[in-house]
Formats: sequence, structure tokens, C-alpha cells
Amino acid sequence: MMRNRNKKWMAFIPVLIIAAVFGFGWLVMFLWNTALVPATGFHVITFWQAIGILLLSKILFSGFGGKGKHRGGPAWKQNWSTMTDEEKARFKQEWWKRCGRYPEEKVTTTNVENKQGVE
Repeated sequence: MMRNRNKKWMAFIPVLIIAAVFGFGWLVMFLWNTALVPATGFHVITFWQAIGILLLSKILFSGFGGKGKHRGGPAWKQNWSTMTDEEKARFKQEWWKRCGRYPEEKVTTTNVENKQGVE
């Protein structure tokens, strides 16, 4: 019974995708023709030109997500979570050296107490 319900939804997904493409195409056409034409004097565009603009912006700004680059978050977060505390400290030290400045030792109450006790 559950599998039958899932098949119905799976058949509905292509309809949703087509509706989304047409909806976003209409939205781009509407916004272009109502905002850019009066403000800048650009030419009025058709629905298919709006679909072309959507496709072009997808290619230019986000690509097609090849090689699973978005899965699991950024690689540096995965690397950082697997490092030991010593490796993290070494990495931070190297990072500060490459930035051209090294942070001063932070003065905490324990450092102040130790310095007073030694003197």
C-alpha cells in the first residue's frame, strides 16, 4: 500500500518540475518587463527569452553541481573535525604566520597570577 502511494507522488514530480520552470520563466519575464523596461529602456522580452535568461544565470552562477561538491558541507569543516588538538594548534600557528602577523599572548587571570607568584 505504501509503495503504491509513493509511485503516485513520483509520477507527480515531473509535473511539478515543469510547472516550476514555467512559473519562474513567467516571473522573470514579468519582473524584466515591468521593472527594467521603464527604468532603463531595455527591450521587452518574451517568455522563451526569460527561460533562456534563467538557464544562462543557472550556468553562470551555480553550475550544474557536478562531482558532488555540495554534499557533506565544505571540505575544510570535515578536515577540521578530524584533526587532533595538536594538529589544530599547528594549523592555527601556520595560518597566523602566513597572514603576516602573530597574535599576542592573551592575558588571562591565570597568566597574571603565575607572573605575580614568580616575581
